[in-house]
Amino acid sequence: MASSRAHEPFKPRYRLPGDDKLVAEHLSEHLSEHPSEHDTTAATAAPGHDRGAKLQPPPLVREMSAEQRAEAEARLCRRIDARLLPTITLMYIMNYLDRNNIAAVRLAGLQDELNLASWQYQLTIAVPSNLFLNKIGLPAIYLPSCMIVWGIISGATAGCYNFGGLLATRFFLGFVEAAYFPGCLFYLSAWYTRKELGLRTAILYSGSLISGAFGGLITAGITGNMDGMRGLRAWRWVFIIEGAITIIVAFIAFFLLPNFPRTTKWLTEEERQLAVWRLQEDIGEDDWVSSEQQSFFHGMKLAFLDIKTWILMVMLLGIVSSGSVTNFFPTVVKTLGYNNVKTLLLTTPPYVLAVITAFLNAWHADRTGERYLHVVLPLCVGVAAFILAAATTTTAPRYAAMMLMVPGVYTGYGVTLAWISNSIPRPPAKRAAALAAINSVSNMSSIYASYMYPQQKGVTHPNLVIPLAVDSATAVLAIIMATILRLVLAKLNKKLDRGEHVEGAINAVPGEASEHGFRFLL
Repeated sequence: MASSRAHEPFKPRYRLPGDDKLVAEHLSEHLSEHPSEHDTTAATAAPGHDRGAKLQPPPLVREMSAEQRAEAEARLCRRIDARLLPTITLMYIMNYLDRNNIAAVRLAGLQDELNLASWQYQLTIAVPSNLFLNKIGLPAIYLPSCMIVWGIISGATAGCYNFGGLLATRFFLGFVEAAYFPGCLFYLSAWYTRKELGLRTAILYSGSLISGAFGGLITAGITGNMDGMRGLRAWRWVFIIEGAITIIVAFIAFFLLPNFPRTTKWLTEEERQLAVWRLQEDIGEDDWVSSEQQSFFHGMKLAFLDIKTWILMVMLLGIVSSGSVTNFFPTVVKTLGYNNVKTLLLTTPPYVLAVITAFLNAWHADRTGERYLHVVLPLCVGVAAFILAAATTTTAPRYAAMMLMVPGVYTGYGVTLAWISNSIPRPPAKRAAALAAINSVSNMSSIYASYMYPQQKGVTHPNLVIPLAVDSATAVLAIIMATILRLVLAKLNKKLDRGEHVEGAINAVPGEASEHGFRFLL
């Protein structure tokens, strides 16, 4: 039997672009030298293998010792981390700045110069920013291309002279930017294992927190030094400068970002095989193989048939709704009674604290493999902060509450985003569709949240009890949905313990994980 298989044409399981012939030759030679050792490989290596079949590592990984494997994996992660994380985080900083600088420029003359009523200003925020997520095969090309377009549109906002022009530019900006964040979440999940994903997602999302911290500083600097320069108000300079920086960063990203493990040409063959295998070993099923195998509409159908998608959708909607305070944070801080420049400066410390707490929380979540408490406990702090801010108008306690608002909402946000990929790992088309749908629905909160923070001319201390109460209630909603999700996942894990098949979970996994079985992270 072994001798007859040795003469069968070899079909490699790990098809790497441009390397099929090389891999086939290497494996054929290896099989001919050790036919008995790999007698069962051909039966289980073909694409479309049985879920219960024992998966085999690719040849170059199989030849590694445990020490060599650990060293090679650490080296691979460092190489990908060094190119991927700083680049997409910087890109997200610019994404968030371009999307939310309209909140800061509200204090830099935009609303007065364009003579906008409060509801008109709010409508420019309400345009949904997550309208679609396209199927991405080459993220190193697709994402920077989107970034160049949104940089141009953001810069063009400086040329607006009325409400209609502002609304049009903000709509198209949101449309182009919609692909970026859910695309990055899917991007990260195609490179990192489940217990590596929380910290990396938090690093990505720190871009929004950093932009929140420094967006106010940048706007304050421009407001204090460039207002009226060359006949332009400060808010116009904000859009011009940030739009130009966005375009420059996008061009740099073309040369730094990897694609997916199978489509990144600058990886060695060993690194590509290891990058593919470690994800397959983590879940027990292959991930992104080729664009032909990614059916977005089929993935969307699978996602919507999974109850976990709907639970996560409502949970993220609650978190983003409670975080709507950050879209108008300068307006909230303005209620302390300081001038515009000091108000913008005071918006920085809460975001700096949020970056620190988000990193520590995500690091600990990955280290322990726990998700629920790392999501719920920060939200409890957020609820307390909203209640305190609504209950007092005294400067010190209200600013203390503001210091806790942003960390309360966003400390666990990165872990929540990672929990989506952890709970809906395969197939990749389903994961991509779920990430897109969940993020799109969560951003719809801006439609109603933007109307809760009015700025009336001549009113320095607007009543924020209603918006803060709503933010508190939606944070509680997120806590409730997180609790339901944990109960659902625990019930599914008990079924897996009994050896029952669970739709959407992998019931047979390779290597060390096969001794314990795939389990959802709780």
